[in-house]
Amino acid sequence: MSKQDGMNYAPKGKPNRVVAEGDFAIAAVALDHGHIYGMCNGLAEAGATLKWVYDPDQSKVDQFKKAFPEVRIASSEEEVLNDPDVKMVAGAAIPSKRCELGLRVMGHGKDYFTDKTPFTTLEQLEQAKKKAAETRQKYMVYYSERLHVESAVFAGQLIDEGAIGRVIQVTGFGPHRLSAPSRPDWFFKKETYGGILCDIGSHQIEQFLFYTKSKDARVLSSKVGNYASKDYPELEDYGDATLLSENGATQYFRVDWLTPDGLGTWGDGRTFILGTEGYIEIRKYINVASEDSGDHLYLVNGEGEQHFHLTGKVGYPFFGELILDCLNRTEKAMTQEHAFKAAELCLVAQENAIRVE
Repeated sequence: MSKQDGMNYAPKGKPNRVVAEGDFAIAAVALDHGHIYGMCNGLAEAGATLKWVYDPDQSKVDQFKKAFPEVRIASSEEEVLNDPDVKMVAGAAIPSKRCELGLRVMGHGKDYFTDKTPFTTLEQLEQAKKKAAETRQKYMVYYSERLHVESAVFAGQLIDEGAIGRVIQVTGFGPHRLSAPSRPDWFFKKETYGGILCDIGSHQIEQFLFYTKSKDARVLSSKVGNYASKDYPELEDYGDATLLSENGATQYFRVDWLTPDGLGTWGDGRTFILGTEGYIEIRKYINVASEDSGDHLYLVNGEGEQHFHLTGKVGYPFFGELILDCLNRTEKAMTQEHAFKAAELCLVAQENAIRVE
């Protein structure tokens, strides 16, 4: 698991199988982003059987086969989609192509699990909503900065227990290291990656909706800019936004591609959650100038101050819940409404953003 490059960050946890071997077959299609490894790790640890992999780029397939030697290499996407044993297709396509892959997957009677951002246009979102309603298949999204971070999972558990009362404000920071030489060409083209608020901003908005238990929100303001990446004029290396939910909670978040080389990981991701009876700070990937481990959570409420170091202690329950949701047609891991609303708001924030330099 690379701590230097967020594109290839693929957490591994303790296996916690919710199904027997062979009961839930999946396939990996479209390996354009390294998050496909984290997606498949999480599903495999929860008991999924990774049956197929397909990508037109053989070098990507060969690399994937090294990580998952049991997987079979499909000759085409159609071979995967026509296999009745496959219950779900996981994909990390170029962002602008994630929706069209999802439409094909759902059209073949399979659930779809895509890397974030799930869409680059509001038109794609509407197409996916219509297809999901028609087919009753799932269009789930890998919002990894909450789903695959133990401290972020634990924060949700504390909130459910009432540890900080009603959540009224969430502040998020999602800095990333650019690592430009390792990025593919599509990463620098606005049409294919969608923009910074659409892309890595989607993590922040999803967390806001989740922690505040909101079903809807308004984007009050947003802005994007290119401050330090002039060699890539279509890249936005900075973005921020302010939101207001229907239940009165507010959010401010900032995302950027400006992580300095001296930091020991790809980004100092942090989330601050303010409640009426306390607050939480999550230091996801590093505790700067103290120790290089991540998953630190600080809780302050009426009972005092607490520091939790959560690596290896909480796990990643989303993946097992998602498998059971697919088998039982339930929505415990994440509702379809929630997945689509987070996507919608990041698209609106991106579309309405003021450009700054």
